[in-house]
Amino acid sequence: MAKKSKPRPVIKAFQHRRVNIKRRTLSLCPEAVELLKSRYVSRYAFAELKKMLPARQIEAAQLMIAMNEFSVGFARLLVSATPCDRLVELKKPKYVARLALKQIARMEQESTNLDHQVCLIAQSYGDDHLDLVVVVGYVLRLLENARVVRFLAQNYSELLSEFQKIAESH
Repeated sequence: MAKKSKPRPVIKAFQHRRVNIKRRTLSLCPEAVELLKSRYVSRYAFAELKKMLPARQIEAAQLMIAMNEFSVGFARLLVSATPCDRLVELKKPKYVARLALKQIARMEQESTNLDHQVCLIAQSYGDDHLDLVVVVGYVLRLLENARVVRFLAQNYSELLSEFQKIAESH
C-alpha cells in the first residue's frame, strides 16, 4: 500500500509559489517584473528575458503586453531580434540562425517606427482629451439655455439630437 502524502496547507503552497516566482525573476529588472507580475508568463520565457539587458527587458515586457503574447517562443523571438549590444552575453543564441539579418534589421526598423508613432499619439492624446472635455462642457451649457434649445429644435433638429446624446453620455 502506497503511503499517502500529507496535503500541504494552502498557506505553504502559496509561500512555495512566491519563492518560485522570486527565484524566476531574480535577475530581471524590477520594472519588467512589475509589468509582467499580473500576467501568466512561463518560467522559460523569464529565462529568455534574462538574456537581455534591463532596458531591453522593459521594452520586451511592454511588447509582450501590447501583443498579449507571453509564450516562450515570442520571448525567443524578442531575444533574437535584440541587437548584440543589448544582450547580457555579446553573442546571439543558437536559434537565431533561422532569422536572416535582413529580417532582424527590418523588425528593428519597424519596432522603432512603431515606438515613434506611439509617442506621437501619446503626446497628442492629452491635448485631444482636454479639447473634448472643454467642448462637452460647452455643449452642456448650451443645452441649459432654453432659447438655444428652441432655436436648434426649429432649425437644426438633427444637431440638437446629437448634442443631447453627448449630454446623456456625460
